[in-house]
Amino acid sequence: MNYLEEYKKWCESDEFDEETKKELLSIKNNEKEIEDRFYKELEFGTAGLRGIIGAGTNRMNKYVVGKATQGLANYILKEGTQDKGVVISYDSRKMSPEFSEYSALVLNANGIKTYLFDHLRPVPELSFSVRELKCTAGIMITASHNKPQYNGYKVYWDDGAQIISPVDKGIMDEVKSISDYKEIKQITKEEAKNRGLFKIVGKELDDKYIAELKKCVLNPEIIKKYGKDMKIVYTPLHGAGREMAERILKEIGFENVYTVKEQAEPDGRFPTVDYPNPEAKEAFKLALDLAKKVDADLVLATDPDADRLGIYSKDTKTGEYKEYTGNMSGLLIAEYRLNAMKEKGILPKNGMLVSTIVSSNLAKAIAKEYDIEFREVLTGFKYIGEQIRIEEEKKNGKKYLFGFEESYGCLISDYARDKDGISAVMSLCEAAAYYKSKGITLWDQMINIYKKYGFYKEGQVSITLEGSSGAEKMKQMMNKLRESIPSKIGKYKVLVYKDFANNIVKDMRTGNTTETGLPKSNVLYYELEKDNWCCVRPSGTEPKIKFYFGVKSTSIEASEKELEEIKNAMIEIVK
Repeated sequence: MNYLEEYKKWCESDEFDEETKKELLSIKNNEKEIEDRFYKELEFGTAGLRGIIGAGTNRMNKYVVGKATQGLANYILKEGTQDKGVVISYDSRKMSPEFSEYSALVLNANGIKTYLFDHLRPVPELSFSVRELKCTAGIMITASHNKPQYNGYKVYWDDGAQIISPVDKGIMDEVKSISDYKEIKQITKEEAKNRGLFKIVGKELDDKYIAELKKCVLNPEIIKKYGKDMKIVYTPLHGAGREMAERILKEIGFENVYTVKEQAEPDGRFPTVDYPNPEAKEAFKLALDLAKKVDADLVLATDPDADRLGIYSKDTKTGEYKEYTGNMSGLLIAEYRLNAMKEKGILPKNGMLVSTIVSSNLAKAIAKEYDIEFREVLTGFKYIGEQIRIEEEKKNGKKYLFGFEESYGCLISDYARDKDGISAVMSLCEAAAYYKSKGITLWDQMINIYKKYGFYKEGQVSITLEGSSGAEKMKQMMNKLRESIPSKIGKYKVLVYKDFANNIVKDMRTGNTTETGLPKSNVLYYELEKDNWCCVRPSGTEPKIKFYFGVKSTSIEASEKELEEIKNAMIEIVK
């Protein structure tokens, strides 16, 4: 069936409600829009669903969400774990409450109990709750930091991590096997409640989650002494982070927290930002304005589902607010926590730090300094969660101490299995109080880290390529890079080439090849001279191809210059 036939079916079939048909009939003279909505199905992939909200097979709507949920239900029933139930949360995006309740009722119609949060909650609390309630799975309705027109659907398994192989493939196969939307089972909320399948949860899990975070505080006495004098500006960017972030900071002793009032309330339109992403400088405008007004020490922002944290901190020498990348903030927290554990004599000898192949090589240096194992995984925090599970299942496995990825996400302990912007807020503020007790700022400490380990600098460039033509262009770019492996990128020789899709690691000096040892993924990695590197991959959640770069140099200025040179050289290669 071509896209016009599919469009006609949606306009005429009794499978679809009148509101959906009305929306589709309004575009009947716009063939380009019809094609974009129907040229493919919004694919349930390893990251779940993510797409523009609207009617059509290539959009986020209750039919696409229902199909995904029915597929998940079929998989759970085959596994025989339906009695454990599924916990469901959502963020502030448009249609998030509706999609979450609809998902619950589809599961209920299949005889599967659900625990639906009474209001929006952050991703990390959902991950924690899967484990706390001993559920078979979790669902988070979110499109993370995407633009306002997007929403998404993420699935977590019983360990609290996002699904990986073989579970992801099993669920994807079940979703693909549903050929008709009439296969989606239905039940009323009243009937689901009467059968004891539909349960609302909230405060009890909030309390347990906060209690778990408090256990992770390493220097409560320092917070008590110095926290009351620190000024912290925080923005949830209209998302799900406010309640938990404000609560944890207050309860551990930070008294001067200024929430940006224009961005405090949940709002899926994200009216004060074009892009609710703490990676974007523009998202900090209101927070930085407030910081200058109150003379704040720290400026913090979480994204709509509160799994990512962006920060600025004041450099008292210049009065400027310094921006931190995800690598910088993650490794600042890692260095603080590992050092504090060492000072207190509680640093495990079998500790483990986990990061991704596109994150900073500084992580390796820090792990070596504290004599713990460094483990590298593919992009995606689910692979960090997988490493925790692998070690837990061993008799004397490694103890997870910290994990992070360059995309502004980290997890400070093993109470959850996804990145946690709330605990990152807590840990960053704790670190600032600790360094304040030493007479230095966070920025001073960041420079101290560079002086200790080397001036590492990382960057990223994304090229947006939307629609079917964009997908084809990305494919061509990746094929071009595979067909002709560069011997140099800029002035640096390529020492090792890694193709994770084809499971190849090639030593460019000897020609010898080995295997990557990681799952297959459409990623190319170039290890360069002098601890520099490049990596290329299509995004799994957005219509973008992403280029990552990292350098190590002798000063901030030199690292910035060298990073720019490698960026320009790599972009030139793919033109």
